Amino acid sequence: MNMNFKCKLPIPAEVKERYPASSEVQKIVNNRNEEICNIIMGKQRKMLLIIGPCSADNEDSVIDYVCRLANVQDKVKDKIFIVPRIYTNKPRSIGKGYKGMLHQPDPDKEPDLYKGIVAIRKMHLRAIKETGFTCADEMLYPENHRYLNDLLGYVAIGARSVENQQHRLTASGLNIPVGMKNPTSGNISIMMNSIEAAQYEHTFLYRGWEVSTTGNPLTHAILRGYENKYGQHMSNYHYDDLQLLRENYFERNLKNPAVIIDTNHSNSGKRPLEQSRIVKEVLNNCRYNEDICKLVKGFMIESYIEDGAQKIDEHIYGKSITDPCLGWDKTERLIYEMAELL
Repeated sequence: MNMNFKCKLPIPAEVKERYPASSEVQKIVNNRNEEICNIIMGKQRKMLLIIGPCSADNEDSVIDYVCRLANVQDKVKDKIFIVPRIYTNKPRSIGKGYKGMLHQPDPDKEPDLYKGIVAIRKMHLRAIKETGFTCADEMLYPENHRYLNDLLGYVAIGARSVENQQHRLTASGLNIPVGMKNPTSGNISIMMNSIEAAQYEHTFLYRGWEVSTTGNPLTHAILRGYENKYGQHMSNYHYDDLQLLRENYFERNLKNPAVIIDTNHSNSGKRPLEQSRIVKEVLNNCRYNEDICKLVKGFMIESYIEDGAQKIDEHIYGKSITDPCLGWDKTERLIYEMAELL
């Protein structure tokens, strides 16, 4: 067997005991999670804005970025509810490259998963304490979710994970919104199967336990574009795409029909400056069609302090080391423009 068992990692309860969420933090989490859930269920007409770096690679620059968002949030709070992206796991198409802070708390050093677990919990705690934001993270490994489950406001399941049984079943046991991305092939039925599976109850094996779930009615779609058979980027945020998605929801009789538009990835062709244009097109469609307006609950935007991306060894503060992002000045302007259009 070609596996080197390096060390036994602590269970989530042990990590939470060492780095606890205070009663004040718990109150913030509960209050914000209630509002996020209300938006997904259509009880509030605010737009969710799930926004931040492609990957959270450096605690200080990430918290700096989130603090900037906090200053903007107060000015748009009547129309937009901001959920910062603090993505600590990074899926890789061919397995190579930086896999996120969980793996490498220091991108220049070798992987250390224990230090990574501690680092991501401390960073999420710091974001809540310093800004009052609960944040979003990607569920790359379902068994690791409980290291952060008492802190998160939103969970995304990526395009490469959405067909995975364990992701779907784990999502069925969460009490916060879980966004299911369409797969890289663009097959919408795969995403809808995932949403349907997560909305129903299950019994399965999780972290060595037999567990049962009651289903998560807050699971919903994220449209992120796709690649055609030639490997070309194709978008799926347009008027007809949203109409088709709505029909799929009602044909399956699923709860809380909702979609978040991922404005980067294949929707932008990985050209982050296109994200502003995409947001405006979708909002125009929402203004034209009330059904689409009710379906679209928000946007997912990749944004950081500096435009673009860099190599790991360049060390430019606040610049992505994975996918290119929209810089802060353009991000701030986009948020205010969104508020004016709502």
